[in-house]
Amino acid sequence: MFRHTVRLLLWLLGAISLALGLIGLFLPVLPTTPFVLLAAFCWARASPRLHHWLRTHPRFGAQVRAWDEHGAIPRRGKWLSLVMMALSCLLVLSRLWATPHLWLALLMALICLLVGIWIWRRPDA
Repeated sequence: MFRHTVRLLLWLLGAISLALGLIGLFLPVLPTTPFVLLAAFCWARASPRLHHWLRTHPRFGAQVRAWDEHGAIPRRGKWLSLVMMALSCLLVLSRLWATPHLWLALLMALICLLVGIWIWRRPDA
């Protein structure tokens, strides 16, 4: 019973993640790749058929295979994620500069910086 429930939750999380990734294709503020990779992670444990479908998908398959096999991120994806994080931080910092929640904006910028360093250190796909 427990194993079936976990598989169902992972399948559902994978479906929601893929849906968010598809929405991210059209909304520049929502990243696509992390959600597709999360879907692949969930489906690798919950549905081998859907994981295979995602690995062989014409649009997402190369990213998923590169991550599964080498932990690699395409250089274009690295640049895009870093630029979007920087723009997001600049937007938040410019709007919050005069508010009492400046520490929160600076914390967000620090987290984005650390994530950016981690992304850049991943192998290129």
